[in-house]
Amino acid sequence: METPSKQPESSSMTREEEEEMQHDISKLQDQVQQISLSLKVNEAKMNGMETNMNGMQVKMDDVEAKIDCVEAKMNGMDAKMNGMDGAIFQSP
Repeated sequence: METPSKQPESSSMTREEEEEMQHDISKLQDQVQQISLSLKVNEAKMNGMETNMNGMQVKMDDVEAKIDCVEAKMNGMDAKMNGMDGAIFQSP
């Protein structure tokens, strides 16, 4: 962002006022750049956090699938045990 280097001839500002204004403009430009960089850093951090959360969700889904598998195996074992109970009580 560049500022005009030529002042209108009808300017009533003194050289000191012009220098002060240029200094203020320069400070504001620096502040805008710092804010812009901060926003980019925050956005990058948020994207990293989102990626981590997605990874955690995948892991949680995997754990849930494993739990479902264990529950299915336990149900199968229960069925086998119930079948064995019936076989024990029916044997002569």
